[in-house]
Amino acid sequence: MLFHSFSFLLFFPLVTGMYFLIPKRAKQLWLLVASYYFYMSWNVQYGCLILLVTAIGYGGGLLLAQNKVRQGKRRLAVLTGSVLVCVGILFFFKYSAFAVQNINELLRAVGSVRALRVPDLILPVGISFYTFQTIGYLIDVWKGKTEAEKSFLRFALFVSFFPQLVAGPIERSSSLLAQLREPAEFDYDRVKDGLLLMLWGYFEKMWIADRAAILVDQVYQDYRNYSSGMLVFATVLFAVQIYCDFGGYSHIAIGAAQVLGIRLMDNFRQPYFAVNCREFWRRWHISLASWFRDYLYFPLGGSRGSSGRTAVNLMITFLVSGLWHGAGWHYVVWGAIHGSYQVAGRGIRYVSEAAQKRLPEKKIRFFSEKMQGLTRAARICVTFILTDFAWLFFRADHLGRAVAMLRRIVQNGNWLGQFTDGTLFGMGLCRLEVYQLAFTIGVLLVVDILHESGISIRAWLAKQVFVIRWSIYMLVLLGFVVLLLQNYGRAAAEFLYFQF
Repeated sequence: MLFHSFSFLLFFPLVTGMYFLIPKRAKQLWLLVASYYFYMSWNVQYGCLILLVTAIGYGGGLLLAQNKVRQGKRRLAVLTGSVLVCVGILFFFKYSAFAVQNINELLRAVGSVRALRVPDLILPVGISFYTFQTIGYLIDVWKGKTEAEKSFLRFALFVSFFPQLVAGPIERSSSLLAQLREPAEFDYDRVKDGLLLMLWGYFEKMWIADRAAILVDQVYQDYRNYSSGMLVFATVLFAVQIYCDFGGYSHIAIGAAQVLGIRLMDNFRQPYFAVNCREFWRRWHISLASWFRDYLYFPLGGSRGSSGRTAVNLMITFLVSGLWHGAGWHYVVWGAIHGSYQVAGRGIRYVSEAAQKRLPEKKIRFFSEKMQGLTRAARICVTFILTDFAWLFFRADHLGRAVAMLRRIVQNGNWLGQFTDGTLFGMGLCRLEVYQLAFTIGVLLVVDILHESGISIRAWLAKQVFVIRWSIYMLVLLGFVVLLLQNYGRAAAEFLYFQF
């Protein structure tokens, strides 16, 4: 059940209406039933899998909280065993086929005629997200950062809460479990703000991401017939697509949870306005980046050791992050590229700080005042270019295709021809739809600039008189309805992060 499907547009009002009508003691059970129905709408068997992960997390948490395992090796063994089982489940469904394929490649390389059978498994939707959320809970209980949840119903809801179940945000137990203990009552302003955030998410997904995907897919699937300029254009457009696709999902998820009285963590903060790659990961997919920071990078030692050790820790973290996104070497390379950016960034910061110490204070102040705006703009552009280069590996179907596309970009040399000969308007979108896409991207840019400047559109709307405010609401809602009617009968495009 996709967020932008007609079934969800029936499901969510029903769940929400019943949630605020039924007695307080039944609200948790109702949300749990709704969440399992939501997840099992893809595949009934998914319910058994998420129940298994839930049981492991719940049982492991209780064992960690018991006096008999509070100290020593037994407690560590409980944590290790629970985490390894969760990781094992994730590996089996997500990486076993990839592992077998690479083993077979090695066997062929050494001349063996034998080959292992590649398992034919369907990747359960959202398994990477709720598995990581469960592992984070177990580690937090082990560290004493959160109390073990004694209610199986509440813990099951923590793992399966439908707004953030299949693509995050990956919530921390200390935040989400505490909110689930005290179901919220109906609040008009909160519900209105949540619905507006959902509408913005729908705008990002349906008006921008899904339309951009048509052009991007056309170029990436048939890259040999497109020029250097068109390949670069498609890669830049993919940066917009994935931002609006995952950002749209996150805004819908956060908005839906807000309607129900649950505050989820922000997942995006204008990431393409980052001035370096380090800041980019503080703005992009914040829940995942912070998860890897707290549960992998810091345990490895973080930046507490030597520069070499810190570099190794960064590379390991980003390699694992790349592999988390998908079972393919192009994802690993994507992670390696970002890891290299982080290591290089640390070196640049070291050199820059050393140079500043040698410059007179007056010169530093002069440059910071006169060149601040220009320098920031240049750094934003460079960061985006570096990020977009990495996106090419992320989007390509496999590593070989990514390399072939890079080679064609360099060797083809035709940069503007296909933008002037009408090619752009024959790639799945008509001329009007291309112009509409350009306009909506412009709207996104303006909104992000306003947010980056500290101006909230929703806060501005709240200050307007009733007639103006609701006229804008109805106009936006009308646009959403029109788009739904245009897409009626078509299969809704899945969110990109569903494959992870």
